[in-house]
Order: sequence, then C-alpha cells, then structure tokens
Amino acid sequence: MIAWIIIAALLALIFALLGFTTIARGFAAIAKVLFYIFLVIFLIVLIIHLL
Repeated sequence: MIAWIIIAALLALIFALLGFTTIARGFAAIAKVLFYIFLVIFLIVLIIHLL
C-alpha cells in the first residue's frame, strides 16, 4: 500500500509540473486517502499486536 501512495504522489508531482493541475489534485487526493487508510490499518495492527 505504501507503494501505491508513493506512486500516486509522484504522479501528482509530475502532472503538477507539466501543468495538469486538475489531474494533479486528483492524484494528490488519492494519495491522501490511501495514506489515511494505511495509517488506520497500521494502528489497528499495532494495537492488536501489543495485546
């Protein structure tokens, strides 16, 4: 999942540099959502592991 976040963030950066701001915003939003999903899953797994 981290790879998906990195890919989406890199694509957002590339599209932003090329001037495709709408597409860049979309990829940035995708990366943001994936990051929050990863963070929640990571915290759940961490708590379960500690118990």
